[in-house]
Amino acid sequence: MQGRDIFKQDLKEVVSAAFIPWRDLRNATVLITGITGLIGYTLAASLLEADREKGLHLKIIGVVRDKGRAEERFREFMADGQALVFVQGSVEEFPAVDGKIDFIIHGAAQTGSREFVSRPVETMETAVRGTGNLLELAREKRVKGFLYLSSMEVYGYPEKGHKVTENEIGSFSPSVLRNSYPISKITCEAMCCAYAAEYGVPAKIIRLTQTFGAGVNDKDKRIFAYFLRCMREKTDIVLKTKGETERSYLYTTDAATAILTVLLNGEIGKAYNAANEETYCSIAKMADLVAAEAGIKVKYELQDEEANGYPETLYMDLDTGELQKLGWHPGGGIGLAQMYHRTSAWMGG
Repeated sequence: MQGRDIFKQDLKEVVSAAFIPWRDLRNATVLITGITGLIGYTLAASLLEADREKGLHLKIIGVVRDKGRAEERFREFMADGQALVFVQGSVEEFPAVDGKIDFIIHGAAQTGSREFVSRPVETMETAVRGTGNLLELAREKRVKGFLYLSSMEVYGYPEKGHKVTENEIGSFSPSVLRNSYPISKITCEAMCCAYAAEYGVPAKIIRLTQTFGAGVNDKDKRIFAYFLRCMREKTDIVLKTKGETERSYLYTTDAATAILTVLLNGEIGKAYNAANEETYCSIAKMADLVAAEAGIKVKYELQDEEANGYPETLYMDLDTGELQKLGWHPGGGIGLAQMYHRTSAWMGG
């Protein structure tokens, strides 16, 4: 199956999710930040597919730094004349948005570990100032729903073998530069809860594990993208750490359905974990899996982890029970190996 066919199949998988109350989106205007990123792109494309198939009469507004780049990323949807418009600006210096807004999904954030260390001020400013601007917009527009895309990193460093639930926020030293990311995420979550309590903004939070799938940018710097490049180019995987970190992963379509589930069905002021618990493994084990699938080898060239912005060894086994209570579940039977094959096919065109 060709890459574009896989992506189209993925979109149909999202639209077929019976646990999403699609009727609640009818005639709605949805504003999305981070729309050109992996998750934002898949989410917006899924909403456009749902609009086409279900006649929802949606309008989607994407706030982007580069309007031309965004239009190129979504060119096939723009050509179809679907209800997608872009407003140029940044979340830090938020542009004026005219007209009604029913839902806001805030996904814009710095995502590169090295930038957390080299640009901690900008990392925190994008998060905190940007989220404040979006929450003020939600308050002004009296939105029906606001969803903040947070991260599993707010949990810090749980013990190995422990199942992590939503009430277990970690402890972080502000003197460690890389903590600019999780500390700012926690601050933004607190802002969501504060706006919900004080101003009645229907803010909810989703804490996503590492997500990938069809739609990924081949220049992505995260570990899964590096493994994908090795898989496609048939070059050996070279790990700079022992690969002891353990976590679950999430396919892009499952991230999209999780986001819509929490946005429409979640409890105001509450956070929800999102992960496919069946994918839980170490980075080293995942490297071995990819190497076996691709017929390549795994080599180790260990480097100083702190200097390179790598997080300490994590054991992030997220409990998704609260999300599943809302009706959500991973779809399509896509495990870790299938995630790599489908994403690799996408990157091949």
